[in-house]
Amino acid sequence: MLVSWDWLKQYVALDMPREQLEHRLMMSGLNHEGTEAVGDDIAIDLEVTSNRPDCLGHTGVAREIAVLYGASLRLPPAEPAESQAAVDSLTKVRIDCPELCSNYIARVIRGVKIGPSPEWMVRRLQTLGIAAINNIVDTTNYVLMECGQPLHAFDLAKLAGPEIIVRQARDKEPFVAINHRAYVLEQGMCVIADSDLPVALGGVMGGADTEVTAATTELLIESAMFDPISIRNTARRLNLHSDSSYRFERGPDPAGVDWASRRCCELILELAGGEMAAGAVDVGPPQDAPQPIVLRLEQIERVLGITVGADEIRRILTALGNLETRCDESTIEVTPPSWRRDLTREIDLIEEVARIHGYDNIPEDALVPMSVSSRTDEDRVLKNVQQALSATGFDEALTPSVVDERTSSAFSPWSDAEPLATQTPLLRGATYLRRSLVPSLLAARRTNETLANLDIELFEIANVYLPQADQLPNEEKAIGLTSGGDYFHVKGAIETVAAAINLRGELKVVAAQSELFEPGHCGELRIGDEVVGYLGEVSPSGLKQFELRGRTTVAEIRLAPLVAGSELIPRHEVTPSFPAVERDLNFEVDEAVRWSDLAATVRSSAGSHFENLQYLETYRDEKRLGPGKKSLVLKVIFRKPDGTLTGEEADAAREQIVTACQNSHSASLRM
Repeated sequence: MLVSWDWLKQYVALDMPREQLEHRLMMSGLNHEGTEAVGDDIAIDLEVTSNRPDCLGHTGVAREIAVLYGASLRLPPAEPAESQAAVDSLTKVRIDCPELCSNYIARVIRGVKIGPSPEWMVRRLQTLGIAAINNIVDTTNYVLMECGQPLHAFDLAKLAGPEIIVRQARDKEPFVAINHRAYVLEQGMCVIADSDLPVALGGVMGGADTEVTAATTELLIESAMFDPISIRNTARRLNLHSDSSYRFERGPDPAGVDWASRRCCELILELAGGEMAAGAVDVGPPQDAPQPIVLRLEQIERVLGITVGADEIRRILTALGNLETRCDESTIEVTPPSWRRDLTREIDLIEEVARIHGYDNIPEDALVPMSVSSRTDEDRVLKNVQQALSATGFDEALTPSVVDERTSSAFSPWSDAEPLATQTPLLRGATYLRRSLVPSLLAARRTNETLANLDIELFEIANVYLPQADQLPNEEKAIGLTSGGDYFHVKGAIETVAAAINLRGELKVVAAQSELFEPGHCGELRIGDEVVGYLGEVSPSGLKQFELRGRTTVAEIRLAPLVAGSELIPRHEVTPSFPAVERDLNFEVDEAVRWSDLAATVRSSAGSHFENLQYLETYRDEKRLGPGKKSLVLKVIFRKPDGTLTGEEADAAREQIVTACQNSHSASLRM
């Protein structure tokens, strides 16, 4: 935001050194970007944050200066003279889209004479880098830069009919702006129209058909309030940005709409002559009044670490435009001004006191009470998961939460509902909030393959967005993995994660089917009867869909069940003092028997000295085993905590396992 030094003098006395003022403004939140001499004037560049649209005009900056230096603020009265003709007889306004335009004020001036602007106005606008055009257009620009409220002047005679209609644009409706470029509008955009066509793109730019020219004698002055999101979307879609759209995106003062209209008409009458019709066409409901905020005086010292007197606090808040509604020994209640819609909480008032009192007045060693924070169970689980996967050889990925339609529909295990779509793509072609991490990780895998990265082991922990009817989406954190290893490699990584968080329940894999996965290499991950995730090798059609070259295995697990089932208290275990005894087993079983089922039987029948079970391999050979048969090779480890396990004891436990597997799975032991 560029401000003119000479222009600021109109509203507040500038009897301080300029460098000191720039420093004070910087310390109060308006960062000083630079200063440049422009003719006999000085242009000061201030960074205005998005929550401070009140400082996107000279009066707002002057108000800040007046508060910082305890000076008086002088604002123009904005009292234009009116003629006897009523404005209602000359024009009308109708708002058909109140969600896009909440307030529209129109005033009419007749008998103006178009000509050059006076030197003082031209000079001030030039300081800000704005070229002078004529006394009408320059006045609307001047008032915009004065108070931050955009305005527009129509040639009233060029409007088709006396009524202004504020409506949504029709799909593919043509519009020619005052920059004389043609645009194709979309539904949802706000236009100002006459009875025939759009004459302005609401809040962004006026139209060429009704622009003010040397032949103009009658004016309709527009001052309105538009929806910030609508203006932002329109400006981005059309790549049409202006000083007006910049301010409407941030939300100007709703109470300043009428003041800006009166101020603009006052200057036009002064510079271009003419007569203004009596009154104004003001359409729109009354604006909601700001809600009072209570400030507890003790909170100032608790948060800032310094003591600020109650009288000084009241002076600062009142000078900033807050209306004091109640005050006692311990609290102050104020109602924020209309131009400070960012003030809604007690901490906002504390920040106001801090920045005006001066951040540099807060000592570096100020004692601010602090309390020890603790990590949540989710934070602790996340740390363990990240460490376990990193140790297993996976790299953490970060992918966008918005995806295109094809990616969104590729895999959605948690919800069949239509994904939520954004009105404006945050990335090119990406309009849907993802319902799964797997497609995003597969896209990242494709990118790495095109760059000839051969070792692509990735995991991501992020939110998925599951739609709910008539509600905001359910945001649930999930863990996604992709690997060039096989099904069992990724299953082992998941088991490593379960061990790292001391998962209480058994994490089982149950056969499942999915179009994305290879038949027989796809499973649901369950804790008890609850499905917590999916694991599978991507099928050839899936590889083709994502343009992948090599073998790919993926998994996705919901985080919440892992957090609920984790045991985060470290447990001390005595290091074994006695040797372990191992027994290898080779079971011939039917093809339908799953390893997870056989393993569960082994564990349950192994006896009290069982320590661990290891899968070794699966062997298939129709000539040796016969059709529909396979061999599962495994290792069982036994150990006694209080003595050496004998061979006879290990063999007895082995026989128990063999008998149980024969009874439960018709397994026969291969020698």
